[in-house]
Amino acid sequence: MKTLPVEKNQTLVVEIIDLSHEGLGVAKVDGYPLFIENTLPGEEAEVLILKAGKKFGYAKVTNLLKESKDRVSDINETLIRTGIAPLHHMTYDAQLAFKEQQVSNVFKRIAKMPEVKVESIIGMDNPVEYRNKASIPVRKVNGELTTGFFRKNSHDLVALEDYYIQDKKIDEAIIIVRDVMEKYGVKAYIESENNGNLRHIIVKRGHYSHEMMIVLVTRTPKLFNYEKMVQEIHQQLPEVVSIVQNINPDATNVILGKTNKTLFGQNYIKDELLGKTYRISAQSFYQVNTVQAEKLYQTAIDFAELKATDTVIDAYCGIGTIGLSLADKVKEVYGLEVNPDAISDAKINAKLNDINNVNFEVGKAEYVMPEWLEKDIRPDVLIVDPPRKGLASSFIETAVEMAPKKIVYVSCNPASLARDCELLGAQGYKVERVQPVDMFPQTPHVECVALLTK
Repeated sequence: MKTLPVEKNQTLVVEIIDLSHEGLGVAKVDGYPLFIENTLPGEEAEVLILKAGKKFGYAKVTNLLKESKDRVSDINETLIRTGIAPLHHMTYDAQLAFKEQQVSNVFKRIAKMPEVKVESIIGMDNPVEYRNKASIPVRKVNGELTTGFFRKNSHDLVALEDYYIQDKKIDEAIIIVRDVMEKYGVKAYIESENNGNLRHIIVKRGHYSHEMMIVLVTRTPKLFNYEKMVQEIHQQLPEVVSIVQNINPDATNVILGKTNKTLFGQNYIKDELLGKTYRISAQSFYQVNTVQAEKLYQTAIDFAELKATDTVIDAYCGIGTIGLSLADKVKEVYGLEVNPDAISDAKINAKLNDINNVNFEVGKAEYVMPEWLEKDIRPDVLIVDPPRKGLASSFIETAVEMAPKKIVYVSCNPASLARDCELLGAQGYKVERVQPVDMFPQTPHVECVALLTK
């Protein structure tokens, strides 16, 4: 049996030579990779081996011996440990360069397209306090209701009140709601026993409207004294226009259950994106960084170079944000989405904005699009914004059959984007442009817009 060059609990000095796609420092000991949190290329550190697997290991810094010029001196290590802001120790310029490089790498390695030019990433002027939504777990710590975040790869709650990347008003709201719940004796959820009641506090806040929604995720429908609690929350947070109880009785990592009950006000908030108004309910997906979402969607619209005679299909349309943003530039838009709640929101959003040339349908793209093809609905432009796993092969087949002149691909995962670009390339589509957008500063995630032409 081959012996490893390192063993658990060993201390050694290493040089950081690279970053993994998750933003962990990489060191090598006799060719064996070690992944080390809170380190940067060019740094030297004394590390303790935490785990030694067959192919790679994990270590933590016990003493930083040489610092990188890209290191930020004043950091809160809790933000790195919990995974809230894993790149918080890097200067923002270095974060942007790292993300741009990640996108270039996947086009070379996965798509086998070294010729594709990745454009300079679009960063944020103020890369903190940008999140318009928070989902915060609640547990009992030292006899008190406590909010915070789980330590990475665990369910140990780390108490936290300043989340750094969230809208400051959301941070304040979490503390107020938690303290009102504590005052009225609401019991925190006990995960190990699937017992107790209050599991999560979710806060959504409109970037432009400042309207706020509070979602109390509970294990049971019972919430004693809720009338008094919601009045008190609204008194302390006048921006709150909606308080919803979401009931999730299951022993699961999924945050939201299927049942919602409006306890106060309405069951949605409104906000704006690229000058259009959207209704956002407790369950609906809405980009968490409004400032950058506007840049992302504007890039997609610019790439499409739309004409007044164009028909556009917006696959994976969610609550309609992309399709409605471009509707006034084209003849017709067809949007589709598997989530029926999102489609009912999308239809309401079309009415809210007096838009009449958009048709929304519930269903999987690979089933709905062939029906549209039978009715001779052929898009000039196909816009896709799939989940992290990318496009299903059946979707790609249908898309190619529809033969749009352009495909605008909005992606939250460069690896699946590169894979799908290779598959579309084999079907006669050429990648013209790739534009990364930093939607999630302080984290390794990067969004991209790619333009493919037939």
